[in-house]
Amino acid sequence: MSLKSSNKVDTNRYQLEVEVAADVFEKAVDRAFHKESKKITIPGFRKGKAPRAFIEKYYGEQVFYEDAINEVYPTALDGAVKEAGLEFVEDKIDFDIVEVGKNGLVFKATITTKPEVSIENYKGLEVKKMPTAVTDEDVEAEVKRVQDRNARMVTVEDRPAQKDDIAVIDFEGFIDDKAFEGGKGENYSLTLGSGQFIPGFEDQIIGHNTNDEFDVNVTFPEDYQAEELKGKPAVFKVKIHEIKSKELPTVDDDFAKDVSSFDTLEEYKADIRKHLEESREKAAKDDIDNQLIDKLTGLLQAEIPAAMFENKINEEIREFGYRLQSQGLDFATYLKYTGMDKDKIRDSFRPQAERQVKIRLALEKIAQLENIVPTAEEIEEEFKKLADAYKMEVDKVKAFIPEEDLKKDIAVEKAIGIVRDSAKVNEGE
Repeated sequence: MSLKSSNKVDTNRYQLEVEVAADVFEKAVDRAFHKESKKITIPGFRKGKAPRAFIEKYYGEQVFYEDAINEVYPTALDGAVKEAGLEFVEDKIDFDIVEVGKNGLVFKATITTKPEVSIENYKGLEVKKMPTAVTDEDVEAEVKRVQDRNARMVTVEDRPAQKDDIAVIDFEGFIDDKAFEGGKGENYSLTLGSGQFIPGFEDQIIGHNTNDEFDVNVTFPEDYQAEELKGKPAVFKVKIHEIKSKELPTVDDDFAKDVSSFDTLEEYKADIRKHLEESREKAAKDDIDNQLIDKLTGLLQAEIPAAMFENKINEEIREFGYRLQSQGLDFATYLKYTGMDKDKIRDSFRPQAERQVKIRLALEKIAQLENIVPTAEEIEEEFKKLADAYKMEVDKVKAFIPEEDLKKDIAVEKAIGIVRDSAKVNEGE
């Protein structure tokens, strides 16, 4: 198999002329004969017993060519693409046979390739680092959140309902003295001030006591989801069965022991501060990377074929489908629940997919410009990391992840490292 010629015929489109040697093609034809002959009946022979020469004489010598071409074509094309130094995008491939017969196979294939890319001024990019300082107020706010999570609800009997209480109520709504569908509930636990109900409802429960029965007068918003209720005044008959209040634990050393592995409140707060600092530093680094990626995609010069974006969208949708399956959902059910169709799903993935394609092209070009070539030790270490992540043996990981793909991934990571290390980072306020 060999590449006879390679010609650029359009932007990101190349026509390759590929030759498959006579002996290679003959072996493929013979394999096709052995596979298909069992189905063929020739007069004078039992089904499947006719020699190849008789079958070819009866049906023509090209009878097995199609199967043979289908067998050798993919490998021949892949080899020719590599020989031409191209990377093709699996999109539309125009295929024409130039010659086929005893002398072998010659075909032309017009393919879509990855684009020619240029990028400059990718070092010294200016970015702004978000503030990472942790204040005493931040620590106290986190303690307060933990305190709220560990609160217990107690029944209130000596005062009226107030904001943040939970009122257990019966209610029934009326418009023009007629009860309406969906306006009734029994023993409903409503957190006052949560905004669960329409504006004004919860405010009118505040100040009432357990066992009170009273009317709540409200007007449904103009943008309410039920068309028949939009803008309508309503009266709700309400009865309070129970009022519950949140009882917060005292924040002291005992509290620290209950909610953490520390013996004192001081130690617990110090640990909170440490984790907040680590979290904010990570968030700041991630934000810097996002800023750098945005700038790199702006510097990228390339006419990217639409097929690359479509392929990436397909990949994202497949991964999304796998995640749905892991949650016990299939794609059709998801579309039904969300009211979306396949086109809307594709559109929702498009912006991120296009961004990922652009940044990959930019970083691959930077890796090339910087002559980044991963070492054998780095490749082996990456295989070991993947094996640990997948909980598989290294050899099994190597069997389904081509080393060449892994080398590109490592080179891309090194490329973003070069961009990151050279960046000018301005501290945020």
